[in-house]
Amino acid sequence: MEKRKEYKLDTVDKETLQKWYYLLVLGRKLDERAPNYLKQALGWSYHAPYAGHDGIQLAIGQIFDRTTDHLFPYYRDMQTALSAGLTAEEIILNGISKASDVAGGGRHMSNHFAKPEWNIHNVSSATGNHTLHAVGVARGIKRYGGKGVAISSQGESSTSEGYVYEAINGASNEKLPVIFVFQDNRYGISVPQRDQSANAFAADNFKGFKNLRIIYCDGKSIFSSMNAMEMAKRHVIEKQEPVIVHASCVRIHSHSNSDKHELYRDENERHCAKASDPLDRFRIILLHSKIFTEEELAVIDDQAQKEMMAAHRKALVAPDPDPASIFNFVSPDPYIPTKFMDGTYDTKVGRSLKLIQALNETLKEEFRLNPDTFLWGQDVANKEKGGIFNVTKGMQQKFGIERVFNGPIAEDFILGTANGMSRYSDKIRIVVEGAEFADYFWPAMEQYIELSHDYWRSNGQFSPNITIRLASGGYIGGGLYHSQNIEGSLAAIPGVRIVYPSFADDAAGLLRTSMRSRGPTLFLEPKALYNDPVAEAIVPDEFEVPFGKARTRREGKDMSIITYGNTTHMSIAVANRFAEETGKSIEVIDIRSLIPLDKDAILESVKKTGRVLVVHEDKVFGGFGGEIAAMISNEGFEFLDAPVRRVGSTFTPVGFNRILEKAILPDQERIYTAAKELLDY
Repeated sequence: MEKRKEYKLDTVDKETLQKWYYLLVLGRKLDERAPNYLKQALGWSYHAPYAGHDGIQLAIGQIFDRTTDHLFPYYRDMQTALSAGLTAEEIILNGISKASDVAGGGRHMSNHFAKPEWNIHNVSSATGNHTLHAVGVARGIKRYGGKGVAISSQGESSTSEGYVYEAINGASNEKLPVIFVFQDNRYGISVPQRDQSANAFAADNFKGFKNLRIIYCDGKSIFSSMNAMEMAKRHVIEKQEPVIVHASCVRIHSHSNSDKHELYRDENERHCAKASDPLDRFRIILLHSKIFTEEELAVIDDQAQKEMMAAHRKALVAPDPDPASIFNFVSPDPYIPTKFMDGTYDTKVGRSLKLIQALNETLKEEFRLNPDTFLWGQDVANKEKGGIFNVTKGMQQKFGIERVFNGPIAEDFILGTANGMSRYSDKIRIVVEGAEFADYFWPAMEQYIELSHDYWRSNGQFSPNITIRLASGGYIGGGLYHSQNIEGSLAAIPGVRIVYPSFADDAAGLLRTSMRSRGPTLFLEPKALYNDPVAEAIVPDEFEVPFGKARTRREGKDMSIITYGNTTHMSIAVANRFAEETGKSIEVIDIRSLIPLDKDAILESVKKTGRVLVVHEDKVFGGFGGEIAAMISNEGFEFLDAPVRRVGSTFTPVGFNRILEKAILPDQERIYTAAKELLDY
């Protein structure tokens, strides 16, 4: 076995020491200059100074290999980014939010340094959030036999977040090649470490985790930090298990430019922090060892100053982002179906399937087609069990535990690691059962927000290619956490497609399109219809349904019902009843796709009938139907002969007792009554 490299003053050559010193000086000059841009109204409105973290940040960047590793820096990691290879110009372009910022073209907050083409990832402002992404990409490294490691860097206070525990628990359970670096400066903004944890060191909170090594170092010392990071990377690669590197640092300045540490740190503490300056100490070591003279270091200082000023001049004249570009990269172009483009097909060709069968068989067909497809979630692969409703039954048996596996009961972890693993390669497609019921999805909302704007904030450089399956809706007597609808809330978040099929054929076609597309799709499944014969349909082989195309379930001329999900079938029944009883002809439009929405099909129907009833299972107040009604009123007002009416559930939770559920959720009678009033208007 190769002897471990050990960094000491007498084992590191002068050229390397010079490089380190240059990076440290250049970084510090940038760190100290950053606040001036804000004072001059040039930008950099958020800056978190790193001074005092110099040792560990230099070491992270030095052991990072852009060809094999993946780096997830946090907002204080300026020196890390510089050490990993970013130029002074790239640092400043990010700080003042220029269009040529390599992290994201000025779309993300300043001090969020990244270079996606080098696997230096564009991470969240929600501190510690990216630990899950690092674990996910480490899963990709392991699955594909990669040679590198994932490196996640953060402050010690963010380790209090639940998703950090989920990340480290998952990494240790799966034995994944990831290094978690805790840069411990003893403060979370103004909150001292003693208010964060009973343990003096954040890493000690994880001592009970199996398959996890913890390495402690002095993050102020260049050599201690280099040895710790070298040891960590070597251990991760050799043992294929995670490591925490706990680096003791000091924060010399305020938390950020919006903080005043004088309000909570006395003069003595601030003086001691400054006296611990890693750059000053490294400079003294280089001089006392007589490896460098004052004159030699002065030359290096001057070179760093010149580079910074040259970068400053270039960055100032760089173009600003174009306001017209805001709609670029909201969502990547989806897979465009090549068959069944008009949504019609020979109903005699194909198999009659229940909705649950259509989902299960489509999953299997797509897994056979694309070997880079993966599926995980809670309870999705245990012997003959395939999720609460058995949608994924038989998947693990057919495709193996490497591709289909259970996740812990941690919705954050399920979705966050999907985001991370999709970063390993754009060819990867991931399906997650985001929660056992849609109502349990809320713990994953921060990760949902994250993936919704990954494509936009990276300026099109990264898209999480994920289908999020959720069993949605009521009519099963499930009550709280088992019968609610969530699409109205999530439709307000740009960047994620949302589909909600109500028949087996559309379930198959939309799932296929989702799994073949780039970008995230929220796939809502009306669980009450899984085995209901009313949702059964002929499903042709390789059936495809494009996003943003509604389907006319029943032609009509006297009124339009715009609907989706469970209420599609109720609306069809009501339309049939009117035809039999009154001769009135009601058109039923099943939108199928909420985002993108087929506005043209809706407006064409409104133009034809002049009356519109919007029906869905979700609450009327705040439900997605409000957007449809507003769109019709805004763009189709001249076609209307009556006000747009809506039918949905009451503005209450969905109760457990069937009597309560019936009083809350819409049914055929409510739809019929509303339709009659609208026809009589």
